[in-house]
Amino acid sequence: MSESGSVKFTHEQIASAPVAFRGMAELNACRRRLLQLRLLGVDAAGIGFGNLSVRASEPACFHITGSMTGALAELGPEHFARVTAYDFSRNWLRSEGGAVASSESLTHAAIYEADASVSGIIHAHSATLWQRWRGVAPTTSPTVEYGTPTMAGEVMRLFATTDVKEKKLFVMGGHEDGIVAFGGDLEEAFAVLVRACLSS
Repeated sequence: MSESGSVKFTHEQIASAPVAFRGMAELNACRRRLLQLRLLGVDAAGIGFGNLSVRASEPACFHITGSMTGALAELGPEHFARVTAYDFSRNWLRSEGGAVASSESLTHAAIYEADASVSGIIHAHSATLWQRWRGVAPTTSPTVEYGTPTMAGEVMRLFATTDVKEKKLFVMGGHEDGIVAFGGDLEEAFAVLVRACLSS
């Protein structure tokens, strides 16, 4: 399941007791501000949108908000998944914890893989930002859907052929309203989003 009820990758979930992790308090603090700005939350149809992640201390691992958590004001350890392995070519992902990893997990994985300096990622939704920055900021192909191996490939393409590493923001051309910001931590990623808002 994802925020909208569909996961597009093969998911192997290893049940484990929820555990607080370094960066969880920062994530919740950032998430509260995103909720206030309506860059994350639940739409009129009751469908949640947006997700956040932080890099874990272990190589190729990260903690990401679980599916269907957009309506919650505060998240506890049970609302996160710890992604421990993934394979873009197989459209496969493994995670631990009580929550099902967000459908955007492969997109987050691609960013962490493309830039070792990234430790925080925000996937926000905003019609205003999407319309303002689509085609202006680095933008993925409009034919590529979210949560797919092709989207992960598009992220890699942006890092190879555009200035996305410097801008720390890209538009999901095939995912209406989808904007992704990232940085050395969530505070930096949030600041990137705020600058984009102020420039809209």
